[in-house]
Amino acid sequence: MSVNIGEQAPDFELEANSGKVIKLSDYRGKNIVLYFYPKDMTPGCTTEACDFRDSHSRFEELEAVVLGVSPDPVDKHKKFIAKHELPFLLLADEDHKVAESYDVWKLKKNFGKEYMGIERSTFLIDKEGRLVREWRKVKVAGHVEEIAEELKKL
Repeated sequence: MSVNIGEQAPDFELEANSGKVIKLSDYRGKNIVLYFYPKDMTPGCTTEACDFRDSHSRFEELEAVVLGVSPDPVDKHKKFIAKHELPFLLLADEDHKVAESYDVWKLKKNFGKEYMGIERSTFLIDKEGRLVREWRKVKVAGHVEEIAEELKKL
């Protein structure tokens, strides 16, 4: 399955670190920065999460909510949030169904090994629930700034 710019973003329900089940459609009326990342507590994912943390008030001013999604379980998300004081929700996609619906569950290669995992990607969803921009194969450096610039255009 794939998502297309201008179309409704696929709705989903996932458990968040808060213990609540979150639906994407619960955030209608706000812009949504939905970012998929491979794994809690790894260097690139920590840098990305902390960049979002450091820009959190700016995203709030732009009427945007940040939601992070990885295959990690809720308990691991809770530790990641506590360790880095993350002010946004992390969602547990343990069966990677949501990652598949956004076409970010990919065959990856690392040190000669092949495995399935998350391709670091971000989706910007407008207040009506439409996908307005996507970034795939994200490089962490400067990414959060680029998202903020796109949000200013909405």
